[in-house]
Amino acid sequence: MDFLIFVSMASLRKYGTCFFEQYAQIALSALLGHDFDDLVNRDRPDLQSPDGKRVGIEVTRAMEESKSAAGALLKDVAGMTPAVDEEDLETVLENGYSYGLQADRVGQKELRYWSMALPLRRIIASKVNKCGGGLYGRFDRMGLFVFCKDSVTDMEVIKTLHYTMNLQKYLEICYNRLYLAEAGNLYVCNLDDGLSESARLIKLPITQQQRRDFYLEAVRRQYQGR
Repeated sequence: MDFLIFVSMASLRKYGTCFFEQYAQIALSALLGHDFDDLVNRDRPDLQSPDGKRVGIEVTRAMEESKSAAGALLKDVAGMTPAVDEEDLETVLENGYSYGLQADRVGQKELRYWSMALPLRRIIASKVNKCGGGLYGRFDRMGLFVFCKDSVTDMEVIKTLHYTMNLQKYLEICYNRLYLAEAGNLYVCNLDDGLSESARLIKLPITQQQRRDFYLEAVRRQYQGR
């Protein structure tokens, strides 16, 4: 498909605001088990168990401001590199999303999502404040799921875990879990009190096939309106 025609068509398509929430639910269910199978898209927080009580997860995104400020995303069309299978490339071009298929590319529909992102600590501080103020209600288990466009190191994750715990140390309503997702890994951070350091962090690799499966299922749900 010609590049200019693709951009023009993509700009006319409705931005699917639920794509990332759906991707998060699919990944959680596949990697962490059946407790996440029935989560549905709602607002405040974005993912909830049907009873509105058992599980509530807010989904957001973080990336370096300079990445978007430089305008590089506007020039970077999803998947247009030899690393992407031809079949996947066609799917990216058709749907405008690339997260999970191509870690260093941004699909045209994703531009709005990532352009509103804040760096990791700032977005976490904002979400912790909103949670503590009751904006997301009360759930038996509350989670914050953060998409990271850029890779994070294990040390960065550990520092972020402790940063989050310190922020909500004296809050009555707080998150039990912090999920940091990059294209190839999901970090699960346990924020509950009384745990040893070794029990706080799990790193779950996401295989190339899983990345493709998560991506295609999220795209499918966009078209089915789930």
